[in-house]
Amino acid sequence: MVGVRWDNLRLDDPPTADQDAADGDALFPVLSPSGRQDVAVPLIERGAVARTFDTPGFRGMTFYEVQAKSVVNRVPESSRMGFKWTINPYRGCQHACRYCFARNTHTYLDLDAGADFDTKVVVKVNAPALVRKKLTSAGWQGEHIAMGTNVDCYQRAEGRYRLMPGIIGALKDAANPFSILTKGTLILRDIELLAEAAEVTDVGLNVSAGFVDKGLWRSIEPGTPAPARRLEACAALNERGLACGVLMGPVIPYLSDSPAQLAETVRQIAAAGATSVTPIVLHLRPGTREWFLRWLQAYHPGLVKRYLELYGRSAYAPRAYQDRIAGQVRELARELGTGRPRPGFGHGRRPPATRPIPGPARSPAPEPDAGSQPPARPEQLTLL
Repeated sequence: MVGVRWDNLRLDDPPTADQDAADGDALFPVLSPSGRQDVAVPLIERGAVARTFDTPGFRGMTFYEVQAKSVVNRVPESSRMGFKWTINPYRGCQHACRYCFARNTHTYLDLDAGADFDTKVVVKVNAPALVRKKLTSAGWQGEHIAMGTNVDCYQRAEGRYRLMPGIIGALKDAANPFSILTKGTLILRDIELLAEAAEVTDVGLNVSAGFVDKGLWRSIEPGTPAPARRLEACAALNERGLACGVLMGPVIPYLSDSPAQLAETVRQIAAAGATSVTPIVLHLRPGTREWFLRWLQAYHPGLVKRYLELYGRSAYAPRAYQDRIAGQVRELARELGTGRPRPGFGHGRRPPATRPIPGPARSPAPEPDAGSQPPARPEQLTLL
């Protein structure tokens, strides 16, 4: 359908219907006078700048710098997420995780869910100003806002564009509760600002590390910091008095789910002092599914048939499999004391508490492919 475009990048005025969506950027059809959905509109708004940088960290990347219309966006009522509002200052992600569930959102830009998602990133350069405007508006009720729910707000592009200090600063000044989920160690750049925010509002922090196998990491998450470095970031945040848990996701069937692999991952998570561990099994929605299976065929062709059996009828692994993984991780976490409060934690701050973490822990029941439905709220395994 030619006429579908990304609302925040539309050149003309948006329609009056509710445009909110879970990933923060609603879609709508562009209609001709006859009612046909065949009128093309500009993909990137007038005045947007496309930049490339000939530096090792950004080589081969294109950044589209845009003036967004909104960045604080409501999650649809039909969503099973554990939060109502999100902020996504970027679209596309240099982490290049083969399994990223957000890949299909790039097709809304007439870009592909594969290489384009990894190398063509939209940067909402006015995000901090929009956040501050929203938080000071008369109708804002000060509800919790989640970040890192679509793509990573601490991907490498953040090192250049520095949008997060302005966003966190606005949240701090408004004493507005928020949470961040990230694979990026760049979060440590903002550790003092996060500590200041935690003095006036509820701040939830989680790093994502589904496994610690270096070979698998280099192959399936080529643009991310190593899992060990992410866990070091978790430890540093906790040492600063900022309660930080770990989203142990995704657990990759047949590649990171053996008892020995799960035990080593949980052991390293515990050693980092994580306040919680939440296992998430890989899920494969349209767009992501095709890209992941292409990677699987190239690196582990013997597993393709098994994956087609495991994910043949749904984007989610069978409930029995998810329950088994959750049970194993729960027992390992209990044995290692993961999530137990430590005496004197945070130099007088309140003890760590369970934080909402985006992503599915289990599908509600065996069902046909979930398509673009938002994932379920995870089961939290904090042991307090």
